[in-house]
Amino acid sequence: MRLTTFLLAGVVAAALSAPAFAADVAPRAPQAAPVYKAPPPQAFDWSGFYLGLNGGYGLGRSSWNDPAVGGDSGRFDVNGGLLGGQIGYNWQMGNTVLGLESDLDWAKLSGSAANAGVCVADGGGTCRTEQSWFGTTRARLGYAFGSFLPYVTGGLAYGDIKAVQPGVTSRDTKAGWTAGAGVEYGFTRNWSAKAEYLHIDLGTATFMGAASGTSTLKAPINEDILRAGLNYHW
Repeated sequence: MRLTTFLLAGVVAAALSAPAFAADVAPRAPQAAPVYKAPPPQAFDWSGFYLGLNGGYGLGRSSWNDPAVGGDSGRFDVNGGLLGGQIGYNWQMGNTVLGLESDLDWAKLSGSAANAGVCVADGGGTCRTEQSWFGTTRARLGYAFGSFLPYVTGGLAYGDIKAVQPGVTSRDTKAGWTAGAGVEYGFTRNWSAKAEYLHIDLGTATFMGAASGTSTLKAPINEDILRAGLNYHW
């Protein structure tokens, strides 16, 4: 009898405690999955070497003068396309970017004038100046707005000046100066694109005058260069 009473009391106690136990072990509400946040993009680093290509157009001016035949052609345009490459190195200090760049371009610039005097005597009727290549070695100073870099630039320029006379093209290689400005944009970590303006002054070349047979023919050339480029950065 006692055993039966004891078992019955245990069953009653278990039944009474079951709701409380069920409440204790009730499943928790599901939690929302964590939202993935991409890391912030790294600022473009302009420091290091780069190598690239460029192309554009040159708008130049020239003239012929030969005192031996008493004539001056006056100024005339010397225009044409250009294509080349560049190599350089940048140092970035905060937002300030210092650089050194050298480029070499094939060019097809030409122009002429026709009048009496020097063009008839030395040019067979036409004063023609041509240029087939030029290069520059320049310092650059820019201020970086992240991947956007406006800059100013200046330094040494060099190239050829050609005077086309009857039966012969006389050539002289000259050195001068250049100055300009540009903007460059880094659209990936390793690639950037740029647009640039340069003024180039190669001074005056001296040639043998066809009429006088002496080195009295003077042909200066200077030009404004507009070009775009693409660079790969290491």
